[in-house]
This record gives sequence, C-alpha cells and structure tokens, in this order.
Amino acid sequence: MAHAYGIDEGTEKLRAAAATIATEVLAKHAADVDTRARFPEEGMAALAKEGFYGLCLPASAGGKGAAPRAFAAVVEELATACPSTAMIYVMHVTAAQAIAASTTVGDKASLLAAMAQGKHLTTLAFSEKGSRSQFWAPVSRLEEKGDDFVTNGFKSWVTSASHADSYVSSAQKPGAASPLESTIYLARKGSPGLRIAGGFDGLGLRGNDSSPVSLEDLVVKRSDLLSGLGAGAPMMLEIVLPWFSVGTSAMANGICRAAVAATAGHLAGTSFEHTSSALRDLPSLRMRLATMSVRTEQSRALLGYTVGEMEAPNAMTPLFVLQSRLAALEAAVDVTDLAMKACGGAAFSKHLGIERMFRDARAGWVMAPTVDHLTDFVGKALTGLPLF
Repeated sequence: MAHAYGIDEGTEKLRAAAATIATEVLAKHAADVDTRARFPEEGMAALAKEGFYGLCLPASAGGKGAAPRAFAAVVEELATACPSTAMIYVMHVTAAQAIAASTTVGDKASLLAAMAQGKHLTTLAFSEKGSRSQFWAPVSRLEEKGDDFVTNGFKSWVTSASHADSYVSSAQKPGAASPLESTIYLARKGSPGLRIAGGFDGLGLRGNDSSPVSLEDLVVKRSDLLSGLGAGAPMMLEIVLPWFSVGTSAMANGICRAAVAATAGHLAGTSFEHTSSALRDLPSLRMRLATMSVRTEQSRALLGYTVGEMEAPNAMTPLFVLQSRLAALEAAVDVTDLAMKACGGAAFSKHLGIERMFRDARAGWVMAPTVDHLTDFVGKALTGLPLF
C-alpha cells in the first residue's frame, strides 16, 4: 500500500528505522516519561545515534538531506509511541531549518555538523509572557551594546528548555516601530543571563520539558543573528511556520493512528463472558472506530498533499500548510475523544494508553499558533487578508 505522504524507497528506509526506534525504545519508556514528567532521554539518545538529528540537514553538512515528507513520516512513527519525544524532535528539526537557512550566523557550519552527528539539540524560543500565544509578536527588544546587542525577556513554553544546547529566539530590532519588526537570533546554553525559570507539570506532552526561560541582560553577538535586523518575520513565516506545521500535523496524525490501533485491539480482544460476544459485535462501537479511522486518513491525506506543495511551492502552499495543521489538531482531539468513548472504563485506566493519547492530543490545541489562530488565518487567507 502506498504511504499517505508519498514516500520513496529511500524515505521508506528512514520511516522504518524511526518505527523501530518507536517500538523498541520509545514505547518501553513512554508511560514512565508521562508519569514522571521526565525528559525522554532514551528515545532522544537513540535518535541522535541513528543520525536523525540531521534528518533534513543538507548532505554537505553531514545530514541526510531528507525532504518534508520524510520529516512527516518519521515524526508520525515517533508519535505513535511517545508524543513527548515527537514534540522535542519537531522543535529540533524546525529550529535546525532556521539555522540552516541563515546567511548571517557566524558558526553555521560547526552547528550543523554537530547536529548531524547527534551532538547538538536545538529548539524554538518564540512565545513570550507579554504576547502569549501570538508568537509572531515578541515583546522583548534588542538594544545596541557596542558592536553587539543585549536583550531582556521572558520566554514561555520553551520545549527542551533544560536540555537544549541552543535556542532559536526572537526579539524586536532596536528602535522597532512594531513587534513585526523582529529579529531571529541564536541563544546558547549556559550563556550569562539565560536562566531556566521554572519546571513543567502539564496535562499532556508531559515529557517535553516545556519550561519558561528568562533572559536577563543576555548579550547577543552580531554573529548570533539568524536573520537581518527587522527581517525576522519572513524567516518565521517562510521557514519556521511551515516546518513546525508539518511536524506537529504529523505528530497529531501519529496520535490518531495509535488511538485507532489501541481501540481496534480492545474491541476485537475483549468479550462478554455471559453472551460469548466481543465488543466489536456492537454496531455503535464499530461506528465510532470507523469514524476514527476515516478522520485519521483524511488528515494524513491532506498532509501528504501539503508536503508535496512545500516541495514545489506556489501561491496556495501557505494555505495548505495552515489547513493541514488545523485538520490534524482537530482530528487528534476528536479521534482520541471517540477512543475514550468506544473503550469505556478501560480507556480511563492507563493500561491501554488511550488516556495518555487523549491528554497529549489536547496540547496541540493551545500550542501557538492555536486552533483559534489557525481558523482565523485560514479565513484571512481565503478572503485575501494579510495574516497579521
């Protein structure tokens, strides 16, 4: 059967390798990662060892040079076992794409080489306390300090905050007239003034170390700028948002696939002793499962079309990027809700894993850009309005 994302033989090998990691490593630790809200060290170590940190980096930098459809296929497999690991990985690949696209950062070659070797984990640090989920509007500013800059800010919900080696961050340029005159820069782990400002104990994706980061008189060297001064918005919209959207869509689809599989297994394998019939003999439960499967494959098909659009972009590509993320996030919430209903009391316990999927699926709903933002963005795009 052809894969929903239209992958070729080479990409299939990458998908299969990711599926093996998901089955043999991630699945063994997912429940503990969730229960203890701990970083999935085993899974990330396995991904680093197999070169997945450099999945979409160019071969010239030591990466695998894979396209967005490979990224989607890999993330989906990871998410079937441990969405927290998938989330960390999505943030890394997205931030790595921003670094790879930069023409200004000073040590680009060494950064990409370290990532390709599995020795450098990066992430995004956009959302701020002052502008909340409106990630495109940083409140923090860069101020000139000699030949370099200094900034102060409070970044909220930074995935891998305590474990990342670098942070792709944003701030208004010096003297900016609006938050849209932003600049993307790279902050380094251990830099004076960069402090993890709390822990994470969330409802879902509990292992993704999504903690706040405080920036206090952080020096940003001119060689750490990833975009030109005031030119951050194009990098956000043309690189970060598409890659992030593909990754989080695939993550949501992976959750859907896992929920469908767990539900089908429960309905087929659980019986009523007094009637010698199985749960699958009830039409109402079969109907819920069928609806779950259809919603999942609809979302996967849209993402498959979208990654093709990204590889040959045109004026409609941004709309499909937004729609694929919106469809996937809504599908994950609906599919896991139906799984809870179809499996009843068994789903409310932890042995099926559906309760964790139900919680993990809801994290995407409030993750910037939120479902409300996405719905508005799609409406704006369809009527010819600018997004911001």
